[in-house]
Amino acid sequence: MNLREYIRDVPDFPKQGVVFKDITTALKDPEALAEIIINLSGHFESKLPDIVVGIESRGFILGPAIAKELGAGFVPARKEGKLPEKTESKDYDTEYSRDTLEIHQDAINDGERVLIVDDLLATGGTAEATASIVEALGGKVVGFGFMIELSFLNGREKIANYDVKVLETY
Repeated sequence: MNLREYIRDVPDFPKQGVVFKDITTALKDPEALAEIIINLSGHFESKLPDIVVGIESRGFILGPAIAKELGAGFVPARKEGKLPEKTESKDYDTEYSRDTLEIHQDAINDGERVLIVDDLLATGGTAEATASIVEALGGKVVGFGFMIELSFLNGREKIANYDVKVLETY
Protein backbone atom coordinates (compact mmCIF):
# COMPACT_ATOMS: atom_id res chain seq x y z
CA MET A 1 0.00 0.00 0.00
CA ASN A 2 1.22 3.49 -0.82
CA LEU A 3 0.47 5.30 2.43
CA ARG A 4 1.36 8.61 0.83
CA GLU A 5 -1.88 8.42 -1.16
CA TYR A 6 -3.80 8.60 2.12
CA ILE A 7 -1.99 11.64 3.57
CA ARG A 8 -3.46 15.00 2.63
CA ASP A 9 -1.41 18.19 2.25
CA VAL A 10 -2.96 21.30 3.79
CA PRO A 11 -1.09 24.44 2.66
CA ASP A 12 -0.49 27.35 5.05
CA PHE A 13 -1.51 25.46 8.20
CA PRO A 14 -0.95 26.13 11.08
CA LYS A 15 0.84 29.17 9.67
CA GLN A 16 1.73 30.74 6.33
CA GLY A 17 4.34 28.78 4.36
CA VAL A 18 3.85 25.46 6.19
CA VAL A 19 2.42 22.45 4.35
CA PHE A 20 0.66 20.40 7.04
CA LYS A 21 0.57 16.62 6.60
CA ASP A 22 -2.99 15.65 7.56
CA ILE A 23 -3.22 12.01 8.68
CA THR A 24 -6.97 12.00 9.34
CA THR A 25 -7.53 10.84 5.77
CA ALA A 26 -5.33 7.78 6.43
CA LEU A 27 -6.90 7.06 9.82
CA LYS A 28 -10.45 6.98 8.43
CA ASP A 29 -9.57 4.28 5.90
CA PRO A 30 -9.67 0.84 7.59
CA GLU A 31 -7.03 -0.68 5.30
CA ALA A 32 -4.63 2.25 5.66
CA LEU A 33 -5.10 2.30 9.43
CA ALA A 34 -4.44 -1.43 9.66
CA GLU A 35 -1.31 -1.05 7.51
CA ILE A 36 0.02 1.71 9.79
CA ILE A 37 -0.55 -0.30 12.97
CA ILE A 38 0.79 -3.57 11.54
CA ASN A 39 3.93 -2.00 10.05
CA LEU A 40 4.85 0.00 13.15
CA SER A 41 4.09 -2.76 15.66
CA GLY A 42 5.70 -5.43 13.46
CA HIS A 43 8.99 -3.54 13.31
CA PHE A 44 9.27 -3.46 17.11
CA GLU A 45 7.79 -6.86 17.97
CA SER A 46 11.22 -8.41 18.59
CA LYS A 47 12.14 -5.54 20.96
CA LEU A 48 9.46 -6.78 23.40
CA PRO A 49 8.28 -3.40 24.70
CA ASP A 50 6.46 -3.36 28.04
CA ILE A 51 5.04 0.11 27.45
CA VAL A 52 4.12 2.18 24.41
CA VAL A 53 4.33 5.93 25.06
CA GLY A 54 2.13 8.01 22.77
CA ILE A 55 3.05 11.67 22.35
CA GLU A 56 0.22 14.21 22.52
CA SER A 57 -1.91 14.30 20.58
CA ARG A 58 -1.86 12.04 17.55
CA GLY A 59 0.38 9.58 19.36
CA PHE A 60 -2.73 8.96 21.48
CA ILE A 61 -4.45 7.59 18.38
CA LEU A 62 -1.66 5.27 17.25
CA GLY A 63 -0.19 4.31 20.61
CA PRO A 64 -3.00 2.24 22.14
CA ALA A 65 -3.54 0.25 18.94
CA ILE A 66 0.18 -0.49 18.66
CA ALA A 67 0.33 -1.36 22.37
CA LYS A 68 -2.53 -3.84 21.93
CA GLU A 69 -0.76 -5.48 18.97
CA LEU A 70 2.43 -5.81 21.04
CA GLY A 71 0.77 -6.95 24.27
CA ALA A 72 2.09 -3.83 26.00
CA GLY A 73 0.57 -1.11 28.16
CA PHE A 74 0.00 2.46 27.02
CA VAL A 75 1.24 5.67 28.66
CA PRO A 76 0.46 9.19 27.41
CA ALA A 77 3.11 11.92 27.18
CA ARG A 78 1.06 15.07 27.72
CA LYS A 79 1.55 18.79 27.44
CA GLU A 80 2.22 20.61 30.69
CA GLY A 81 -0.61 20.75 33.24
CA LYS A 82 -2.78 18.00 31.72
CA LEU A 83 -1.88 15.13 34.08
CA PRO A 84 -3.37 14.98 37.62
CA GLU A 85 -0.53 13.32 39.56
CA LYS A 86 3.17 14.08 40.08
CA THR A 87 5.04 14.19 36.79
CA GLU A 88 8.49 14.16 35.28
CA SER A 89 8.76 16.95 32.70
CA LYS A 90 11.04 18.26 29.99
CA ASP A 91 11.07 21.53 28.04
CA TYR A 92 11.76 21.33 24.30
CA ASP A 93 11.64 23.33 21.08
CA THR A 94 9.32 22.52 18.17
CA GLU A 95 9.25 23.90 14.65
CA TYR A 96 6.69 26.46 15.89
CA SER A 97 7.32 27.13 19.59
CA ARG A 98 8.80 26.12 22.94
CA ASP A 99 6.78 23.62 24.97
CA THR A 100 6.85 21.17 27.91
CA LEU A 101 5.96 17.47 27.99
CA GLU A 102 5.08 15.45 31.08
CA ILE A 103 4.64 11.80 32.04
CA HIS A 104 3.34 10.57 35.41
CA GLN A 105 6.24 9.66 37.68
CA ASP A 106 4.68 6.24 38.40
CA ALA A 107 3.89 5.41 34.75
CA ILE A 108 7.19 3.72 33.92
CA ASN A 109 9.13 1.37 36.19
CA ASP A 110 12.88 0.84 36.32
CA GLY A 111 14.03 -1.32 33.45
CA GLU A 112 10.77 -1.32 31.52
CA ARG A 113 11.24 -1.40 27.76
CA VAL A 114 9.50 1.54 26.11
CA LEU A 115 8.49 2.20 22.50
CA ILE A 116 7.67 5.85 21.74
CA VAL A 117 5.19 6.63 18.95
CA ASP A 118 3.83 9.74 17.25
CA ASP A 119 2.46 10.65 13.86
CA LEU A 120 5.30 12.92 12.77
CA LEU A 121 9.05 13.33 13.20
CA ALA A 122 9.92 16.94 12.39
CA THR A 123 12.68 18.76 14.32
CA GLY A 124 13.03 15.89 16.80
CA GLY A 125 12.56 18.09 19.87
CA THR A 126 9.40 16.35 21.04
CA ALA A 127 10.85 12.88 20.50
CA GLU A 128 14.09 13.75 22.26
CA ALA A 129 12.22 15.26 25.23
CA THR A 130 10.03 12.16 25.53
CA ALA A 131 13.05 9.84 25.53
CA SER A 132 14.67 12.02 28.18
CA ILE A 133 11.62 11.71 30.44
CA VAL A 134 11.34 7.94 29.91
CA GLU A 135 15.00 7.47 30.79
CA ALA A 136 14.75 9.79 33.83
CA LEU A 137 11.96 7.50 35.09
CA GLY A 138 14.19 4.44 34.65
CA GLY A 139 12.77 3.16 31.37
CA LYS A 140 14.81 1.87 28.44
CA VAL A 141 13.78 3.32 25.09
CA VAL A 142 13.71 0.48 22.54
CA GLY A 143 12.76 2.72 19.62
CA PHE A 144 10.56 5.31 17.96
CA GLY A 145 7.75 4.74 15.48
CA PHE A 146 6.38 7.48 13.23
CA MET A 147 3.98 7.57 10.30
CA ILE A 148 5.79 10.51 8.69
CA GLU A 149 9.24 12.10 8.73
CA LEU A 150 9.95 15.57 7.40
CA SER A 151 13.59 14.77 6.63
CA PHE A 152 14.52 18.34 5.66
CA LEU A 153 14.09 19.34 9.34
CA ASN A 154 16.79 16.83 10.42
CA GLY A 155 14.90 15.59 13.47
CA ARG A 156 16.37 12.10 13.16
CA GLU A 157 19.74 13.54 14.23
CA LYS A 158 18.37 14.16 17.75
CA ILE A 159 17.36 10.51 18.15
CA ALA A 160 20.11 8.93 16.07
CA ASN A 161 21.12 6.53 18.87
CA TYR A 162 17.74 4.78 18.78
CA ASP A 163 15.96 2.41 16.41
CA VAL A 164 13.65 4.65 14.34
CA LYS A 165 10.90 3.32 12.06
CA VAL A 166 9.19 5.76 9.67
CA LEU A 167 6.51 4.76 7.19
CA GLU A 168 6.68 7.79 4.84
CA THR A 169 9.48 10.31 4.36
CA TYR A 170 9.04 13.75 2.80
